[in-house]
Amino acid sequence: MSSSPQGLEANRRGGKLVPALCNIFGTLILVSVIALYLPITLAHARGYEVYNVVSGSMEPAIPVGSVIYVETLRAEDVAEGDVIAFHGGSSVIAHRVVKNRVGEGEFITKGDANEENDMNPVGYNELIGRVCLHYPVVGAFLEVCTSNVGKVYLICFAACGAMLNMLAGRLRNR
Repeated sequence: MSSSPQGLEANRRGGKLVPALCNIFGTLILVSVIALYLPITLAHARGYEVYNVVSGSMEPAIPVGSVIYVETLRAEDVAEGDVIAFHGGSSVIAHRVVKNRVGEGEFITKGDANEENDMNPVGYNELIGRVCLHYPVVGAFLEVCTSNVGKVYLICFAACGAMLNMLAGRLRNR
């Protein structure tokens, strides 16, 4: 270390750069983690359910890997041409309504990419809601982030961001 005034000034300037970079990278990491979960959190806060599209039955309108936002509504209010999400066994299916049979309490549905209507009518009790928004590609990314492994990675990533911010504080205090 130099004891000259010029050496001390250069050392102080270099001593401020590393904490600033740690702070910037730490903050960027934390903001990116928050931004990843914001679309899901805001959707749930506004009453929407969020699902990832894993089948091509609604292509090209809703491609595989899209995320769909589903709003709840009364089954009687579903119109022909609406895309609805419903329980189909152990999975959630999104298909277009061909006919709403109010008297029978069921829908006739069809995937846009399918030539025929679905074999079984969808009962009103299976309805989750109407698809009101969809974003291509985002669903596949959110699926990774919301899996157990993805959550662990994002928690570790956020912890790294917090540690970088703490390191910046310690370096500044030296």
